[in-house]
Amino acid sequence: MLRLLAISNRRDHPRGDLRGWLMGCALAGIEAVQIREKDLDDRSLWEVVRSARTLLPRTTRLLVNGRADVAVAAGADGVHLPADGVPVAALRRRFGDRFVIGVSTHRAEEVERARDEGADYATFGPVWPAPGKGPPVGLEALARAAACGLPLYALGGVTIARFADVAGAGASGVAAIRLFERPTETAAAVAAARGVIC
Repeated sequence: MLRLLAISNRRDHPRGDLRGWLMGCALAGIEAVQIREKDLDDRSLWEVVRSARTLLPRTTRLLVNGRADVAVAAGADGVHLPADGVPVAALRRRFGDRFVIGVSTHRAEEVERARDEGADYATFGPVWPAPGKGPPVGLEALARAAACGLPLYALGGVTIARFADVAGAGASGVAAIRLFERPTETAAAVAAARGVIC
């Protein structure tokens, strides 16, 4: 099944409250959620992640963008690193195999490095044009990256109509912010993903 990684953006929600969004992800059956709130101070981020852990089922993987320390302290499942972040291997040695580690990537070489260092997955893109994400890399680049053998989430400009293209390129799933902004859209994405075989 095509897997879905929902990425938070509290600025898109009333008063910056993620509770409704998190509950929508939980009800829809989203498999993984990444808390990506770079502007929050440490305590505020910890509070958001703690709240997310209580609202999401234990079966939903909860990841924190760039902050392994906050992830551990708040009871999350792991961390999502930028391409130029702390080396995966160093975190793997520190936190072990049960700690989920993902990496943002934009080229097949970065996917290979993440794989070789012990990452569990990578996001890759932008595959299609997306605001603020730089030039799109396209489906051929996604296919080359997916061939590296690391579970890969296509990122950037992905719509439900493009799920089959993502699966056809060999990606394991889709990561997005805008695709999961509203509960009805999230539920529709989950239903559509169930019909796509990777």
